[in-house]
Amino acid sequence: MAKQKLKKELRLFDVFAIAAGTSLSAGFFILPGLTASLAGEAMVLSFVIAAIPLVAAILAIVELGTAMPRAGGLYYFLDRTLGPMVGTIGGIGSWLILIFKIAFALIGMGAYLQVFYQHLPVTMIEVGIAIALGVIAIYGAKKSGALQIILVVVLLAVLGLFIGGGMPSLQMDRVNAIFDFDIDAVIATSGLIYISYGGLTKVVSLSEEIQNPERNLPLGMFLALGVTILVFVLGSIVMVGVLPIEELSGSLIPATLAAREFLGGWGAIVVTAAAIIAFLSVSNAGMMSASRFPVAMSRDHVIPRIFMKLTGNGAPIYSILITVVSIIAVLLLFDAAAIAKLAGAFQLLVFAMACLAVIIMRESHIDAYDPGYKSPLYPWVHWFGIGSSLYLINVLGMKAILFSSGLVILGVAWYYFYARKRVIRTGAIYHLFERLGKFRYEGLNAELRDILKEKGLRKDDPFHETIARSHVMNLKKAETFDEVVTDVAEWLSGFTELGAEDIKAKFMEGNRTGATPVTHNIILPHLRLEGIKRPVMVLVRAVDGMTVSINNPLTDGAMEEETVKAAFFLVSPLKDPAQHLRILAKIASRIEDDEFTADWENADTEEEIKRILTKEEGFIIFSVDKDGSTAAFHDVCLYDAEFPDGCLVAMIRRTDELVIPRGDTRLLHGDQVTVIGDPRSVEKFRKQYGL
Repeated sequence: MAKQKLKKELRLFDVFAIAAGTSLSAGFFILPGLTASLAGEAMVLSFVIAAIPLVAAILAIVELGTAMPRAGGLYYFLDRTLGPMVGTIGGIGSWLILIFKIAFALIGMGAYLQVFYQHLPVTMIEVGIAIALGVIAIYGAKKSGALQIILVVVLLAVLGLFIGGGMPSLQMDRVNAIFDFDIDAVIATSGLIYISYGGLTKVVSLSEEIQNPERNLPLGMFLALGVTILVFVLGSIVMVGVLPIEELSGSLIPATLAAREFLGGWGAIVVTAAAIIAFLSVSNAGMMSASRFPVAMSRDHVIPRIFMKLTGNGAPIYSILITVVSIIAVLLLFDAAAIAKLAGAFQLLVFAMACLAVIIMRESHIDAYDPGYKSPLYPWVHWFGIGSSLYLINVLGMKAILFSSGLVILGVAWYYFYARKRVIRTGAIYHLFERLGKFRYEGLNAELRDILKEKGLRKDDPFHETIARSHVMNLKKAETFDEVVTDVAEWLSGFTELGAEDIKAKFMEGNRTGATPVTHNIILPHLRLEGIKRPVMVLVRAVDGMTVSINNPLTDGAMEEETVKAAFFLVSPLKDPAQHLRILAKIASRIEDDEFTADWENADTEEEIKRILTKEEGFIIFSVDKDGSTAAFHDVCLYDAEFPDGCLVAMIRRTDELVIPRGDTRLLHGDQVTVIGDPRSVEKFRKQYGL
C-alpha cells in the first residue's frame, strides 16, 4: 500500500487554537476547585510552578517538531530516536491517554450541562458529541480547524470578560493569603496541574498538516503557552479573590460560582456556556490529535496498515473511527475521570523521553537533522526537563506510577508479539552508538533528507544566488564523467585552497562509496569543503549523454555504468551541512517535476538553463535595452537603479564577460542582468517593466 500524504491545511492560528483549546478546559473550569482543597489560596502559585518544567518539554518538542514534522508527533520522535520499541510504548500510551482526556472533557461538559438541566441523559449526549466530532474530523483537518478557531475565539472572549470583570471585585485579604503557603502542598499540587498544561503539546501530532511548520509550529505553540499561563494564573486569582476558600475547595464548577459573585446570574450562565465550549474545544482538538497516532504507527507497520488509509479529502478515516469507538467505550465502561487523573505520570514520562530525544539527535551528528527552531541552553534545559518530569512522577504517587507502568507493559507486549517481526529500523541512538564503534541505521538519514526536501528552503538559504552565479557547461558531444569532472574541478579550484586534482578525487570517491545520488538520468555530485565562503555550482548539460560509474548499494556495492543527461555539481562550506542538504534537496525536488526533462533538453541559453532550475521563482534575467522597456537602466550605476525592495542584482553578463555587480557598476545596452529576491518582489519587478 503506497504511503498517502495528509494535506497541509493548518495555518498559524489553527495551531494556536488547537494548542490552547486542548488545555483551556479542566485546567480552568474544574482544577481550581480541586487544587484549592489541596493547597488553599496558594494553588495560584501551583499554576505558576507547574509551568516551569513544562517549558523545557515544550522547547524540546518544538525542536523535534520542526525537524521532523510528521503525523503522530511524539510517537514519531521517540521511534526515530530511541527505536521502535520505545516508539510503540510512546505511541500506544499517548493515544490511550488522549482517549481518556477526551472522554474526561466530555464528562466535564456533562457536569456543566447539568447546571442548566439536572435530569439530562448526560452519557448519551456525550456519546453523541463524540460521534459528531468524528464526523467533522472525517471531512478533514481544515473543517475541524475552522471549528476549533470559532470555539477558542468565543472561549477567550468570555474568559477575558471573566478576568476583566472579576479584578475590581477582588478582596485583598484573600489575595494576600496566596503567599501564606505550605511549600510541600504547593509543589504536590503543581504535579496535578502540570497535566492540564500538557495539552499544549498535542498539536505536534498534526505537524505534518501544518503549513510552514518551521514558523507556524513554534510560534503557535509559544503563543498558546503564554496565553494559557496568563489565563490560568489570572483566572485562579479571580476565583481565590472573590470566593471564600471553603466554597471554592472541592467545587466542580468554580468558575460559575465565581462569576455569580461579581457578574450576577447572567454572568454565571455565560461562564457556564463558556465551560461547555471549552470542553467541546478540547474534545475537538483531541480528536484531531489522537487520530494521527494510528496513522503514524500504521505507516511504520507497528499496527495494521488499514489505519493509514485516507479519504479523498485527506482524512484518516479508519484512525478516526477507531478513536471515536474507543472514546465511546471509555464513556460507557470506565471511570474516565479517575483514569485521566492517573494518566499524568505516563505523560510526564513521555515528556522526559522527548527531552532525551533532543540530546540523542544532537549528539548523533546526523547532518540531515535540521530543526527550524533549536531549543536554547542545550543540554542543560533538557536535563532539567528530564529531572523535573521524573520528580513530578514521584509526586503523583504510587497509583499513577503503577497505571503508567501498565501502559509501558502493554506497549512492550504489543511490540514483541506484533510489531517486532514487521519493523526493520532502529533509532538515532544507534548513530550515537556508531560514534562509539557500534552500528547505525542509515534509513533514518535518508528519511530525514526526504523531510528536508518536503520542508524546502529557508528564507536566508542562497539557492537563487548559487544558481545565478553557477558555471554552465553545455557539452557538444558525449563524454565520460571522468573527463567532465576534470574541467569542473579546475573551475572550482578557484574558490578553495584545494587543488583541482584533490577536488576531482573527492568527487570520484563519492561515486565509489555511493554518496552521489542519481535520479531521473541526472547525477548530483556534492561536497563540503574547508575554506569555501559560499555554495557554488557547476551545471553540466549532456544532451548526447555522459557515462558515469557509480556504486550500487543494491548489488553489494558493485560499480555500475550509467548514462546521464546532466550533472549538477554542488560545493558548500564545511560549517553548514544542513544548508548544503537543503539546497541539494531543492535541486532534487525540481528535477522530479514532470516538465523538467523536456524544459532542460529544450533550453537554448545559459540563462534559460538557470531559469529552469529556479522555476522562475524569485529569479529573473533581463536584457538592458536603451530603446525598450528597460531603457531606464541604460547607462545607470547600480546604486542609482530603481529595483523593488527585496531584489538583488546577482550577476551581469556583458558579451562573453561575467561582471561581478558592485554599487558603482554601470549598466550598458545589451547587458544580461540576473536579478534574484523574494518571489513577490521579483514578480513586481517583472510586471513593472513588462518582462
